[in-house]
Amino acid sequence: MPQTKYLEILERLLAIQATRLEPALNEASTLIGEAVGAEKVDTFLREPGRQTLVAVGTSETPLGDQQRALGLDRLAIANRGRAVEVFESGQPFLDGQADADERELPGIRIELGVRSSIVVPLEINGERRGVVQASSTRREAFAADDLAFLQSVARWVGLVVQRAELVERLTREAGAQARRLAAEELVTVLAHDLRNYLAPLMSRVYLLRTHADREGRRRDVNDADAVARGLMRLQRLIGDLLDVARIDQGVFAVVRQPVDVAGLARETVAGLLAPGFDVRVDAPEELVAEVDPDRVRQALENLLVNARRHAPGSPVAIRLQREGAAVVLSVSDRGPGIPDHLLVRLTQRFVRGAREGGLGIGLYLARRIAEAHDGRLEVLSRAGQGATFRLVLSPADPSA
Repeated sequence: MPQTKYLEILERLLAIQATRLEPALNEASTLIGEAVGAEKVDTFLREPGRQTLVAVGTSETPLGDQQRALGLDRLAIANRGRAVEVFESGQPFLDGQADADERELPGIRIELGVRSSIVVPLEINGERRGVVQASSTRREAFAADDLAFLQSVARWVGLVVQRAELVERLTREAGAQARRLAAEELVTVLAHDLRNYLAPLMSRVYLLRTHADREGRRRDVNDADAVARGLMRLQRLIGDLLDVARIDQGVFAVVRQPVDVAGLARETVAGLLAPGFDVRVDAPEELVAEVDPDRVRQALENLLVNARRHAPGSPVAIRLQREGAAVVLSVSDRGPGIPDHLLVRLTQRFVRGAREGGLGIGLYLARRIAEAHDGRLEVLSRAGQGATFRLVLSPADPSA
């Protein structure tokens, strides 16, 4: 092939608008077919998660249309064939009498009538991902310089694939980010509105309870207490949602003061005790540390609610101790444990199991509260053996 023609093809390949993978590879395959006089050029890529080579790009020719109609644009690796051999070995292949080649797939030799074939490996970012194959129904249609050209141009095709996949990934991520931001803004607005409605509801329930208590209507008093507890849970959820927004806005902060963390833990547990929810506290009589009491209470409540939700009926143990200068609050349950695939991202916001309730912000907030105390939230779990969450709170002064 003349040098000028070679450069022209490369320039046209580089000019491809690689915004979507399949159209970009169709265009690249068509250009290569014109250059080597092939009746069909395929860009095969291995399908993620499957043992299959898929012709993501095919030249717009009658033979290409026939291949798609026969289903030969998908090649199972187990069925072998020359394209699979080149993909696995990385060695290029040239044959001018493919109709006599018993190692080629019968569908290609007989149904498509391919007589000549060039197959070269396709590497993308240093990884072999597929092959580029040129085919003709004529015998001896390709020469050694066509093989050399196809090997060279496969590198440029690899760049086209890389660019197209990058654009598609960035487009997906941008769309997901836009949807997430819109959802978070909507949740924050709703949380603000709900809080405005909640205060008068709480006042009304308090008045109803007061009247019922004064008139000796114990059943109504109990009902009012139950409603008040539900409203308090809703109030905590709204507070958590607004705190997520404060974190995003960079205005989430802690106000440290000397606090008996052991006493705070016992008070928090007392406020959450309910039938069927057994919590044991193992802590010294007093353990004073400089922390934000409201934030530590919020984190501990979220850890306890998480244990109650995901390990119902399991006894829960809280252990409070010093580890060096840090104070550690551990919450352990004997529930089913946490799946490995979820464990690595469990403390990210809005992460929860497929069958679990809640919004997936409790553990995220507990982690951020720990980090605001120069600490961390550690998660230890094995399938079937429960879970332990360690809230590590460091002193404000590292020398303390």
